Amino acid sequence: MDLSVIVLLSLCGFLRGQETTDPISLDDCCKDGKERGQESQDCTSLPLISESTTCRIAQEQCCTAVLEDNICTSGINVAKDQGSCDALLSSSTCETKTAKTCCECCLLGRAAQERGLSCDLTLAVWYQCGLVSRACCVDRSPNSDGKPAPELPKAQGDAQNTEDQCKAAGCSQSCFNGSCACLEGYKLKADMKTCEDINECLLGSHHCRGGERCINTLGSYRCQRVISCGTGYELTDNNKCEDIDECETGTHNCGAELECQNTAGSFRCRPRVQCGVGFIQDALGSCIDINECLSVTGPCPSGHMCFNTVGSYTCQRHSVTCGRGYHLNADGSRCVDIDECAGPDNSCDGHGCINLVGSYRCECRAGFIFNSISRSCEDINECRSYSGRLCAHNCENILGSYKCSCTMGFKLAADGRNCDDLNECESSPCSQECANVYGSYQCYCRRGYQLSDADGITCEDIDECALPTGGHICSYRCHNTGGIFLCMCRDMVYTLAPNGRSCQDIDECVTSTHSCSESESCFNIQGGYKCLNFDCPANYRRSGDTPRVDRADFIRCVKSCQPNDISCMLNPILSFSHTAISLPTFREFNKPEEIVFLRSPTPSHLPHMDSPEIVYDILEGNVQNSFDIIKRLDHGMIVGVVRQVKPLVGPVSSVLKLAMNYVTNGVVSHRNIINVHIYVSEFWF
Repeated sequence: MDLSVIVLLSLCGFLRGQETTDPISLDDCCKDGKERGQESQDCTSLPLISESTTCRIAQEQCCTAVLEDNICTSGINVAKDQGSCDALLSSSTCETKTAKTCCECCLLGRAAQERGLSCDLTLAVWYQCGLVSRACCVDRSPNSDGKPAPELPKAQGDAQNTEDQCKAAGCSQSCFNGSCACLEGYKLKADMKTCEDINECLLGSHHCRGGERCINTLGSYRCQRVISCGTGYELTDNNKCEDIDECETGTHNCGAELECQNTAGSFRCRPRVQCGVGFIQDALGSCIDINECLSVTGPCPSGHMCFNTVGSYTCQRHSVTCGRGYHLNADGSRCVDIDECAGPDNSCDGHGCINLVGSYRCECRAGFIFNSISRSCEDINECRSYSGRLCAHNCENILGSYKCSCTMGFKLAADGRNCDDLNECESSPCSQECANVYGSYQCYCRRGYQLSDADGITCEDIDECALPTGGHICSYRCHNTGGIFLCMCRDMVYTLAPNGRSCQDIDECVTSTHSCSESESCFNIQGGYKCLNFDCPANYRRSGDTPRVDRADFIRCVKSCQPNDISCMLNPILSFSHTAISLPTFREFNKPEEIVFLRSPTPSHLPHMDSPEIVYDILEGNVQNSFDIIKRLDHGMIVGVVRQVKPLVGPVSSVLKLAMNYVTNGVVSHRNIINVHIYVSEFWF
């Protein structure tokens, strides 16, 4: 018994303890899997005999164990019969690989035996390979079958000691003189106490004949016939072929007017109605009159003439009247034979004719058969008489012979019977590429084309730009050409990216392709640029110098009052700020987009102030109420976040005027004004 079976039996023991409510035992589940494995069924898709998961596992694993045992045994037999595993190299299936492994491991054991080496391999091979190698090495050597070696009888005085030793040994089956032994078909395990089954099929020590397959059983094995019994017979449980009674099973094809009679390996259809005296029954059950007058002896007495009647005959005194096949001689005194074969237009219609006394017989040409009833040569329907044996595909009966033809996709071979595959691709039926397949052909297209649904042979250009995803293939525009497509970008303001699909904005401010004056700042936007010039109002001065305005740049004008200018000092606006931002036209607008962040220290960080509250507000430029401003605390800073809350389709430009108010006791003590110049591009990229 190999390792896989031991593991499965252990698994059965464990699962038996886990499931006790299933009415079907795990032994039954395993037995069903083994039987299906013997039938070479697919162990991964067996019909379940129980809804239990553990029963399914037992079915599959017991089935797999039997299959692997049989496959391994076939590999061992190849090694023993042929001394080589080359016959197993022609396929790469999993079953062939397993058989090849067992074959090669058996060759290792035989090589060790031939060289006088130990049968216990010292090579680092897997456990199953070691078992197979050792089995082939010690094949048919003494005690290799697991039978206990005979022992010499000992003195009667030692009997009591031997019995005590056997009790102490704890043998699983039998004990001889204090040593454990096994029954026939078993062998001792490494613990020298427990007996395990000998797999005679794996060791090759079975006596199955050719055409039979060895199946291992506990303590023995059985031989199962693998060659079919043939038509009309079935294999019984005792491995014998027994005749099938088609009449009893109802598998005959006798008509209603015929009666089925079973024969060895077949059956006969006998007529139900029996003909009366004077008639003979043909193969179709029809009753045909017997011409008693043509019998050798003749039914009538001498001097009488016989006349045939339906179902009988009559005798009359002799008169010169000739029967069929005879005519009167020249003098009219007696009847002489008619030579039906005389003359060119004989009775056999062109076939060979042989005259007989009172009759004739036709020698029919090949393809014809003589009908003794109609006394003519009839055509043999070879296609019906030898169905499936004359032509590979189609058989057409013709007068005196037959003609073979092939189905579409094949041509008649040189022998006039078989059919060879027709390579339709040689006639170039496809507009582009053609692949010949057995009995047909398949057209396929090069990249950028697809096969027409109308005829299946014409390749049509795929308009990638018109596909449902065409709008996402190219950022700007898509131009379809034969077999390919090209992406294009808006000239002068965008350039095609290296991936050939996306459009990259050209930064005119970096490439110095803008037309801004020296007093203006160039600000790049998506699909163009803007020339910006921010001047500070009266009583305010510019803080710092920013020659170019980016999205992150912030130009600020702070209050700078003249001495004694009370109105300026009382003005609560401390600063005016300008910033610019470029936005795309969002193709998919699912949630608010945060675009500007206004940061300010929290009140606890502002000295000499009575805990003012910062309030943000949008004063002007909120196009279609597309923006809002919220306040949040981020790392010790109060942040005013300007968000786009509605989609805007460009081109749109607007100046969003924001106020950052510092409120103390409900009164605005001072404020900062921030002007956000927003430019929304008409493109989404």
